[in-house]
Amino acid sequence: MNDRKTTADIRPTPQNLPCAVAEKRTESAKPVFVVGCPRSGTTLLYHMILSSGDFAGYPFESDTFRILGPKFPNLLSRRDRMRLLEFWLGSEYGVGAGLDRSDIEPRVLEECRTIGDFLRIVMEEICRKQGAHRWAEKTPDHALYIAEIKRFFPNALVVHIIRDGRDAALSLANFGRIRPFPWEIGSRLLSFGVYWKWIVGKGCAAGRKIGPDYYEMHYEDLVEQPRETLARLGSFIDHELNYERIQQVAVGSVRRPDSSFAPTVSTEGFNPVGRWKRKYSPEDLANFEALVGDYLEEVGYSLATQPFERRRTFSMSALSSFYTLQLECKHRIKIGTPLGRLAGWRA
Repeated sequence: MNDRKTTADIRPTPQNLPCAVAEKRTESAKPVFVVGCPRSGTTLLYHMILSSGDFAGYPFESDTFRILGPKFPNLLSRRDRMRLLEFWLGSEYGVGAGLDRSDIEPRVLEECRTIGDFLRIVMEEICRKQGAHRWAEKTPDHALYIAEIKRFFPNALVVHIIRDGRDAALSLANFGRIRPFPWEIGSRLLSFGVYWKWIVGKGCAAGRKIGPDYYEMHYEDLVEQPRETLARLGSFIDHELNYERIQQVAVGSVRRPDSSFAPTVSTEGFNPVGRWKRKYSPEDLANFEALVGDYLEEVGYSLATQPFERRRTFSMSALSSFYTLQLECKHRIKIGTPLGRLAGWRA
């Protein structure tokens, strides 16, 4: 940690920088939000961005809009701001942030009026502590909150990483800590396939509404063509993403892959792309592609089964509709009712 003092603590503004430099600094300091279906490479991408330099890192998913926002919907009173502060400082969100109470308490109590203000204050103070002038945030489920991100952070850039749903569902089923449905009927692969289609579809639809501040990329491109893929992303976020530097610094999962399968100590020999080709039975694959194959093709993936093999039965259609309804209802309850403040759902 570098507790920079004197002039380095002054936040750049048009008043203390030459005009042209201030404009460039403002343009290039846009916050970056990395979103996507869980187990789709959000952590790897986030750690690559941090490894590139001059981005402040947060060790956890902030859950700003998924949990903190619904739990603390009104921050107009000092008492409510203090409640949020106490909750955050006593949770894993605050414990791992590397901030002391004194770093954020004065600003939270004086400046904070929305959950967006709170995230901004926390990330700006982490930037100050880490000596960085820019920050990025990674919470996969924020794919469901892209409109809220842009409302609170009008200059935010949203990066949506999409992974082949067959591999994403396989990783989700193997991960064991994500359960989007109160109960499951039949194959876990099929239930996670519906979940993948739902959250990716919501993210894509919301992202395309915000136009040039939204960027879609594929996990497979990041793994198989990292230099070219990072160069394109770097142009979007206005930051050099030098692959050699990223490999040298190697923050977190860049050094040690975050896999839900066998423990891996390095990236050597690690190949998470197309794992479904080895793990799915022919029947599982046919059923999976019958259920969500239309969306796999829509987001750029080829199907492996023939049309006659993909027989979507009535029970399969009913399962898809039932799960999608559950997801929509849980999400609406979470964002629109007092009951949502108590929820810890992943959707």
